[in-house]
Amino acid sequence: MRITQGCFSFLPDLTDEQISAQIEYCLSREWAVGIEYTDDPHPRNTYWEMWGHPMFDLKDPKGAMMELDDCRKAHGDSYIRINAFDSSRGFETVMMSFIVNRPKEEPKLQMTRTDVRSRSQTYSWDAARR
Repeated sequence: MRITQGCFSFLPDLTDEQISAQIEYCLSREWAVGIEYTDDPHPRNTYWEMWGHPMFDLKDPKGAMMELDDCRKAHGDSYIRINAFDSSRGFETVMMSFIVNRPKEEPKLQMTRTDVRSRSQTYSWDAARR
């Protein structure tokens, strides 16, 4: 099962050239770039681990690509995403987020429906690797 979160998630994985082009677009809009990683891609897990600090004063995508390479070396079998933040209004707003690395084997997410109280249902999610 392919996790589909953020921009471009229904497309084939982006190449490093395409990732660099997206970072360049973000920088042209004066957005800060941040890199995050996780082993738990559940849609409700919004708290991924931050790799380093957000790059607020970055002018060239090469800096972000070097950080991405370092993150891949340390967490190559995790999900890694790039976030672009707009801080022009005095608070951080995520303007773009996309996955740039996936584990070799993606986890399965299974939804379980339970019938309760008359015709009501409740749902629970289970994440398990093969």
